[in-house]
Amino acid sequence: MGTVAVIGEAVKTAGFGLAGAIVFECETPDEVRQAWDALPNDVLTVILTPAADAALRPYTGRQANPPVVVMPS
Repeated sequence: MGTVAVIGEAVKTAGFGLAGAIVFECETPDEVRQAWDALPNDVLTVILTPAADAALRPYTGRQANPPVVVMPS
């Protein structure tokens, strides 16, 4: 069984851990890219904050695997 990961600013991601998601609290683009590279193999979906999405888009080319969902602004 896989899990969900959440990447982004602490203020927007903190509550997801209560639901069982793996939370990567990132405040800079470099931290976001490091979190992406550190995703466990069993992650099925990644939820990104808009800022995390902006940091990853050039890095992943939006050919993201696992699939990505971006939070509304």
